[in-house]
Amino acid sequence: MKTILLPTDFSKNSINAIQYAMDMFQNTDCDFYLLNVQKASSFISDDIMVMSSSTTIYETLISAAKKSIDNIILKIKAKHSNDKHHFHSIVDYDNLIDSINQVSKIHHVDLIIMGTKGASGLEKVIFGSNTVHVMQRCHIPVLAIPNNCKFNGLHKVLFTTNHLELYSIEELKWLKYFNSLYNSELDILHIKDEKHSTYEVFSNEVIFKTHFTEAIHKYITINSKDIFEIINKYIIENQIDMFAMLTTKHSFLDRLFAIHPVETFGFKIHIPFLVINKNELIP
Repeated sequence: MKTILLPTDFSKNSINAIQYAMDMFQNTDCDFYLLNVQKASSFISDDIMVMSSSTTIYETLISAAKKSIDNIILKIKAKHSNDKHHFHSIVDYDNLIDSINQVSKIHHVDLIIMGTKGASGLEKVIFGSNTVHVMQRCHIPVLAIPNNCKFNGLHKVLFTTNHLELYSIEELKWLKYFNSLYNSELDILHIKDEKHSTYEVFSNEVIFKTHFTEAIHKYITINSKDIFEIINKYIIENQIDMFAMLTTKHSFLDRLFAIHPVETFGFKIHIPFLVINKNELIP
């Protein structure tokens, strides 16, 4: 049984991510927790005007959000009618990251799946700020689903590494799970850039070759500023279905978000992005 957390703000992006999760795990026994996190700023003066004197702002917010989640669950059940899937609704009045971490701990969540803003046309946005913060600050692996992305199988997965940290099979268990569930091909892109040496190449390769015997290994040395352009080109040319990365204090993702403001970052990834966080990174 897998426990999947589905944060939602009822936007088109988040609903699409929920639909993706239903399709991706259609043959897996799952507990799905749909979470909406409310904040006081979302309550506007018009709401106060129609609120009864005996009702608190908190109660009104929670009640409306609970009804919205229940409606989503009803629509999912009507469309999929999957006995393997069980649904739970949670509405919280808290900071988003704190809420997700608390819910994940209480319910032993295995994976967070959430939508992203995506990037198209003249837009320069890869992820919404909420998704970025969840990737950086939450303890649980995060699968970010771009807007309008539909699940069509998982034939090829790309995992990137620069070998600055030693990996464990526990940290890579979602790669192994997807590889087993969909018999997907795993491409491992070993990257060394001009500013960083590799420390754990041998140890990590032993793990990969022991647990991912059919994986395809590619080795490249590139300039730091070209990392994501190279990865994006690889994704397109090799028809990759999911991009995965383990975040460490030396990782590409960590450097990306530190150097490039997300709002102006032009790397347009159009496939699901799995981010696995090392626990020691989380304060």
